[in-house]
Amino acid sequence: MYLEKKELIQTLESQGDEAKDIIDEMNISYDNALFNEKISRVAATVRDVDKLVSTVTRIMEERLDFDRGIVMLANKEKTRLIYFAGYGYSEEDKQVLQQTEFHLDNPDSTGIFVKSHKKLKPFLVDNLSDTKKRLSTRSRQLANKMGVKSLICVPIIYENESFGILAVDNVKSKRLLTQSEINLLSGVSSQLALGIANAMSFQKLQESEEKYRTVLENIEEGYFEVDLAGNFTFFNEATCKILGHEKEELIGINNRKYMNEKNAKKIFRAFNKVYQSEKPAKVLDWELFRKDGSVRIVEISVSLIKDENKRSTGFRGVARDVTDRRLRERERKRLEAQLQQAQKMEALGTLAGGVAHDLNNILSGIVSYPELLLMEIPEGSPLRRPLLTIQNSGEKAATIVQDLLTLARRSVPNLKPVNLNEIITEYLQSPEFKNMKSYYPDIKVVERFEPNLLNVSGSYVHLSKTVMNIISNAAEAIEGTGEIVISTESCYIDKPVAGYDYIKDGDYAVFTVSDTGVGIPREDLERIFEPFYTKKVMGKSGTGLGMAVVWGTVKDHKGYIDVQSEVGKGTTFKLYFPVTRMELEKEKSPLPVESYMGKGEKILIVDDIDEQREIASEMIKKLGYNVTSISSGEKAVDYLKHNQTDLLILDMIMDPGIDGLETFREVRKVNPDQKAIIASGFSETDKVKEAQRLGAGAYIRKPYTIEKIGTVVRAELDK
Repeated sequence: MYLEKKELIQTLESQGDEAKDIIDEMNISYDNALFNEKISRVAATVRDVDKLVSTVTRIMEERLDFDRGIVMLANKEKTRLIYFAGYGYSEEDKQVLQQTEFHLDNPDSTGIFVKSHKKLKPFLVDNLSDTKKRLSTRSRQLANKMGVKSLICVPIIYENESFGILAVDNVKSKRLLTQSEINLLSGVSSQLALGIANAMSFQKLQESEEKYRTVLENIEEGYFEVDLAGNFTFFNEATCKILGHEKEELIGINNRKYMNEKNAKKIFRAFNKVYQSEKPAKVLDWELFRKDGSVRIVEISVSLIKDENKRSTGFRGVARDVTDRRLRERERKRLEAQLQQAQKMEALGTLAGGVAHDLNNILSGIVSYPELLLMEIPEGSPLRRPLLTIQNSGEKAATIVQDLLTLARRSVPNLKPVNLNEIITEYLQSPEFKNMKSYYPDIKVVERFEPNLLNVSGSYVHLSKTVMNIISNAAEAIEGTGEIVISTESCYIDKPVAGYDYIKDGDYAVFTVSDTGVGIPREDLERIFEPFYTKKVMGKSGTGLGMAVVWGTVKDHKGYIDVQSEVGKGTTFKLYFPVTRMELEKEKSPLPVESYMGKGEKILIVDDIDEQREIASEMIKKLGYNVTSISSGEKAVDYLKHNQTDLLILDMIMDPGIDGLETFREVRKVNPDQKAIIASGFSETDKVKEAQRLGAGAYIRKPYTIEKIGTVVRAELDK
């Protein structure tokens, strides 16, 4: 361009003086073009109004042939024009301009600056003295004070609105101002107006973004933005807190890093639905892994981010940490389910307990009378075999009754230190286990016992039954070839564990049985411990009480159960029993009959069931005691008012009339030193314990055996 201009000038110079004016005019146009280009570049790049105006006035001072220049902008209320920037003015003049109020809200204002601003028109004044008559007194005084002789004033207009005025004047030179200079300044004011509008918009955007950022940083919810691939592009402090990371650790990281595969698929489906439908959506229970490995549960609302061309570029979302709320809800549901299960089991237990009590009374004759008869029949008698068969059948029936009582949680006698390793080993060496193995020859049994397993306080009989039921259940779950792993371990749980059961912290001996069987469907897991709830063929694999007995036994031992199962892969049962530091008791050898024979002492038997009175009377007589039997508590109290007895055998449950506890209270009123033992088809109830607190002796559970009733009676009399 420079070479073209030089060649053109050389050509014009050869034309003589006539072309000189053309050259001068071309130079002016060229300089003005450069000037406008510079103003335009500043207006397009400077985003601060103060800096923009001061830069423009500096360029004007450098490139324009005016002694002074000034930019005045309207205030926010648009009631005044305010001095913003200028050049060529003395400090005193600047101070005057800054202190002078140019009223925009006064309809009578006739000053050139105000008129140009209001009417959106430029003004050119060659000789101010010619226009002074049209100015107000205040305007004339200011013009005289500032030494104004001629000036150009143009409004700074953007979209038919004036931001203020731009004015230039000469105080030294007397050259005439031209229309071309108005055009030049109008171009400057247009660029300045555009720059001011952009700067104001930018400032508003910054203020809006700052306000937006302040709000985001102070809300409790996490706010985040990700690109279409799921990489974080923006997030607030709350998001960092939810994920447990610093800001610099998150930027650019893909959100899949903070979730497992299951949740990643869930989130992909949700975000893809938003992308396809272009509609916001809510994602519930999104589980995220924090930096420390802990899990947080969040709810998010997610929507699309689009660019100026309406193309989807990413997603924005608000995340609310609902971990504590969800955990409370889960705990509430767990407790509700646990309560419902406990109520159901209690109702079934009450029913089973009532049935068991009646069956115990009936079975007493079947179990006890054969024992009495066998004592009278010689060894070679053909009657011994059928009597033994009757007795064995009765004992098997009594075992079922014990299962019912365990279910009713009323049958665990006094607990003593036992070792699960010994109980399990005894079962694995028993005929019952060998018989079971014969039915399932393709099942491999693996034993993994902790050598120094801690003892538990429990009932050997009930725990043995539990071991048998759990292992039998595992074998029945395997179809064909499979494996059962039986293990024990001592463990300390330092914080509660919420599994199938809610396991409290403490020391436990854990009995675990894992099988590779068919597994238990989720819908069945909650019901496997209910009596008679089974998927097996009834009558072919037990009474239907096996798992209910396990539940009742574990709960009676203040233990816990955890069950993990997957259909097609197998099931694991873990039974947690609180440990005891007490040592195991040494085994006692059977007592000889002579050690608990009577010496003619008087015994009073009180029982409302005829068969029970007869059985107990026969056994006590065989042992050498004098026996009287009575059918109710009221009759017993009346009898003792007129007779003495060495020992009272008192049934706890009698109906109708007063029960064993109330009978004992009344007896003690008659004879405060009266000795008594308590009998019942149930285990020790609160009423039994209350009677013992009042002075009653040992408790004996029906059905009776001679050794059991004989040792208890002898021990109480010998006190």
